[in-house]
Amino acid sequence: MSKRKPTAPQRRPISLALQGGGAHGAFQWGVLDRLLEDDRLDIRAVTASSAGAMNAAALISGLHTGGAEGARRQLDLLWREVNLSGGRNVFGDSAIWSAAVPPGWLKDSSLWRSAENAAMSMSPYQFNPFNLNPLKRVLGTAIDFEAVRASSIRLFVAATAVRQGRARLFETPEITDQVLLASACLPHLFQAVEIDGEPYWDGGYLANPALWPLFYADTPDDILLLPLNPFVREETPRVAGDIMDRLNEIVFNAPLVAELRAIAFVQDMIADGRLKRAGENRYRQLMLHAIEPGPWLGALSLGTKFDTEWTFLNDLKGRGRAAAGEWLEQCFPDVGQRSSIDIKARFLA
Repeated sequence: MSKRKPTAPQRRPISLALQGGGAHGAFQWGVLDRLLEDDRLDIRAVTASSAGAMNAAALISGLHTGGAEGARRQLDLLWREVNLSGGRNVFGDSAIWSAAVPPGWLKDSSLWRSAENAAMSMSPYQFNPFNLNPLKRVLGTAIDFEAVRASSIRLFVAATAVRQGRARLFETPEITDQVLLASACLPHLFQAVEIDGEPYWDGGYLANPALWPLFYADTPDDILLLPLNPFVREETPRVAGDIMDRLNEIVFNAPLVAELRAIAFVQDMIADGRLKRAGENRYRQLMLHAIEPGPWLGALSLGTKFDTEWTFLNDLKGRGRAAAGEWLEQCFPDVGQRSSIDIKARFLA
């Protein structure tokens, strides 16, 4: 009598929420790489903005064409292309030299601030009249958009409609390179991206990322949040550069904080019996999880979001893998059972 082969453990369905953060998105690259390597999560939906949307598209196109290993290769390709478009790599990896420069010595100098203010006084329509954007080449090389649109994984990408002043969500069948360019369009660096007659800016201004599509769609009850911007800082910034950095973090975190507050409120209402669960109306008990970078990322300046040095990107990837490994060990058993974080204590206190 032949022995039965042991059945593989059932993968647990989950939705991902990927925040934007420029080059810091390489931390998400590491997290996703480790989760795909582990292969115990069944990713069925992703909501994302800006750099998070780039990661989402690479993830989904890779999963569709090559499974977990295909997704890991696609993410590797994406970030290699980001590095190649950064410009510095033509001279080799200079991170060993830049590491010797005292942190912040340049950005807080009066000369640097004067140059920065002068640059900010010009619009991208003036200093970039031909609307050159190296990200377009990156996306065209690293992402198979036909595979994204053909995937069964639901993708929601946020962009900010400039004239209407509201968030626009693009869904799986609509995803193109223009959508991702719109979602990552910082208006002081790039001209607005026009789609169907509407100009768009970075989605992070109004949805970073948008959680509400996961409330009502046929998606898993578990949401794994991958934030990139620090929510809390212990000290009040006093230097001009630090003040601008903190203001940037607050602005880009505000939409997410508002949605987390709404989730906490509804979950409390359900727990108290004042709202009925799904099946009787639209409300359901969502389970929230998060893999956060930790204080080391918060110590980096806003300028590092534009740092595409290969050493720096790989350091972020390694930290992401380590954080995901720790989460898998400590919190994976909670998936499908309960939230592994207290929303109010962690994000709203």
